[in-house]
Amino acid sequence: MARKDEERDDELNEDEESQGSDASAEEREDDARSEEESEAAASEDAEESAAEHERERAEHEEADLAAEAKALAHESEQTAAEQLGTSARYVHAAFFIAGILVAFISSKIIGVAWGALADWPAATRAVPQLLRFAEDERGSYALGAGALIGVLTVVQVYRKEHVRRWADEVALELTKVTWPSRETVTNGTVVVIVASMIATVYVALLDRFWGFLTHLVYGA
Repeated sequence: MARKDEERDDELNEDEESQGSDASAEEREDDARSEEESEAAASEDAEESAAEHERERAEHEEADLAAEAKALAHESEQTAAEQLGTSARYVHAAFFIAGILVAFISSKIIGVAWGALADWPAATRAVPQLLRFAEDERGSYALGAGALIGVLTVVQVYRKEHVRRWADEVALELTKVTWPSRETVTNGTVVVIVASMIATVYVALLDRFWGFLTHLVYGA
């Protein structure tokens, strides 16, 4: 009887131990599952954070690129406007020079024509006012009349639509010209001066050499 009780107690102890070991295994599995879930959640959070950081960086880069493109476009517009204004000034200066040239030629023509008519008796009889002014005064009046003709000519020509369109096209084409920089012009000038000096020295030495040979051959 006592032996049966001992066996029963042993069986109960074994059952309790097996139940305890099963419970410990389940706890370990739960802990491992919790750790895996925590690691997965942390990995997802890290990936989301990295993706968010990458998006923010891409947005910043796009904003910087857009700002740079806008600044470059604004700068190019300002440069084009400045070049167009400079080219327009060149065109206006050309019209001004043309007006001066017309005024000069007109004054000379008027002066020559006035002198010729003043020396023609039939003209002086028909228009006595031709002899009213001396030759010195005729030059001043002819210059004033030529200046008036030059101004009127330039104004009348510039008022025409096709002439203004042509002037604007010329100014626009001048903006496409790539003008040399100060350094380029300086270097080119130095090269030309040095080349001219070398050519001058070479021609001078060659002239002296041939002169020496000519004197040596024909001088005797």
